Amino acid sequence: MRYDPPQLHTDGKEMSHMTNEEINAALQKVVDDNLEQDLLSANAIKNVEQTDDKVTISLELGYPMLGYAEDLRQKILEVITPNLGNKFVNVDISSNIVSHAVQKGVKPLPGVKNTIAIASGKGGVGKSTTAINLALALQAEGASVGILDADIYGPSQPRMLGCFMKPESTDGKKLEPNVSYGIQSMSIGYLIDEETPMIWRGPMVTSALEQLLGDTNWSDLDYLIIDLPPGTGDIQLTLCQKIPVSGAIIVTTPQDIALLDARKALRMFEKVEVSVLGIVENMSTHICSECGHEDHIFGEGGGNSMAEQYDVALLGKLPLDTSIRKGVDEGKPTVATFPDSPITESYRVIARKAAAILAKKSRDYSSKFPKIVVENS
Repeated sequence: MRYDPPQLHTDGKEMSHMTNEEINAALQKVVDDNLEQDLLSANAIKNVEQTDDKVTISLELGYPMLGYAEDLRQKILEVITPNLGNKFVNVDISSNIVSHAVQKGVKPLPGVKNTIAIASGKGGVGKSTTAINLALALQAEGASVGILDADIYGPSQPRMLGCFMKPESTDGKKLEPNVSYGIQSMSIGYLIDEETPMIWRGPMVTSALEQLLGDTNWSDLDYLIIDLPPGTGDIQLTLCQKIPVSGAIIVTTPQDIALLDARKALRMFEKVEVSVLGIVENMSTHICSECGHEDHIFGEGGGNSMAEQYDVALLGKLPLDTSIRKGVDEGKPTVATFPDSPITESYRVIARKAAAILAKKSRDYSSKFPKIVVENS
């Protein structure tokens, strides 16, 4: 994924010169807001080329950032152009999303580079709504994205995506994911009637989910979002031990009761050695549509305190807004339906930050090594 900006030409100054080392030193002053690192420390500078009348700076970042590329480019130009006279300046920014490590003893999924689990300690905090909008936000930033609805008892993603088709199978073995809004998806809701209750015990749920995950023909995904069922019981723990997870995001409201359960979800991921990328505080504030008064209905500052307590990032805060609820109820998620809205921008900021934190984690090199087969001769 590449961002190709126009070239910049600064007039009114005599030709001056900076060495490549001086340019790199200047770029060390530029901090990526999502990585929270300067470009040199982040190993983002891939190449610096100069001619008599042009400078080309090539950057490569490990996360999708279409919505941030222009801001980053302007930061670079501010520190570079004052010392380059009337040279053309071209900043070439691209992203290269690679696979990152999952839990020990769990194999990564074919066709999927990274899996991000969206979890909450309890229901009713807007986890599934957040999951689908974050998936769409990652796509809007330039990534290839899929979503797995892991809630066997209460699948909601088919309705949220406005997609109810039964998945096809081209080979009789693997299911092809449904595609809606450009997002690949799989859910038990595609295979049963929407009002049919799933009266299954834990082992059956785990087995069904493993089949949905492993028997789906995911196609070249940068990120697979896994919408986990709410809670921290035996089912959730078993799923987190068997499903490959590159990182997790905890969704909570500022309410004290919700935060208690969110802490349990975070500790669950610690026990299975899954890195928590951060916390999303949902329903953080409500702004009256009539008078504009802002009210913290569910309390204030809970996400901040939890993030500080466990030394994880507070990825962002989302409002309690009728349009978000109405959108998913009608199969028209906010990010897809209102791409230029302030709420969509909030989702995209959260998605960029989470992906950037994951980009700094350990990489998965298993695909680089050949498989060793021992044969009897």
